[in-house]
Amino acid sequence: MKRFFKFILKGILYFFVFTILWVLLYKWVPVPATSLMVIRYFEQPSEERELWSHDWKPIEEISPYLHLAVICSEDQNFQKHNGFDYEAIEKAIQNNKKGKRLRGASTISQQTAKNVFLWPGRTWLRKGLEVYFTFLIETLWSKERIMEVYLNSIEMGKGIYGAEAASQYWFKKSAKNLNKHEAAAIAAVLPNPLRYKANPASSYIQSRKNWIVRQMVYYGPYKY
Repeated sequence: MKRFFKFILKGILYFFVFTILWVLLYKWVPVPATSLMVIRYFEQPSEERELWSHDWKPIEEISPYLHLAVICSEDQNFQKHNGFDYEAIEKAIQNNKKGKRLRGASTISQQTAKNVFLWPGRTWLRKGLEVYFTFLIETLWSKERIMEVYLNSIEMGKGIYGAEAASQYWFKKSAKNLNKHEAAAIAAVLPNPLRYKANPASSYIQSRKNWIVRQMVYYGPYKY
């Protein structure tokens, strides 16, 4: 029994050491790929498989409009919270209790933790690990680094990951040259990038894009 508990304690210790070092590594090193990229690749029929499009860019080479667009679209309290938006979680619970359309409350920090360190899914294990990794990146990274990793790792179309790949695919230009409306269009597809197109935009995406642009005006300048 003693050996068993010793083995469990060692396993827990190794887990903490490994995950903390992993998070610290990505504090400075670009993320080369995520589990979602690999999963999506193998979901395709073998004869149609194409390697994903992903081109890491420093945050200085991504249009500030895109930073602002995803904040306004996905997480308007990004710069204030510690990784979890408790007010949004409460609203989501109330909304779902009323039988309305299911609504999530994941912050940009949570999405970053999930995209970079975990896998898609809704199990309690995956959700618990998401909380743990969100705590780690909020503790060990700056908000600017979280945004940089998020903008370089998020799925933005079929086989398209990150701001540079999305910008080239949807608008044939570098991410640093995106204007306000183009940035809003990319942010508008994030809830379901496999279904929606940033360009040409459907009436739904156009409406969502217009809302994001208005939010960008209201939100105003920001600093990390």
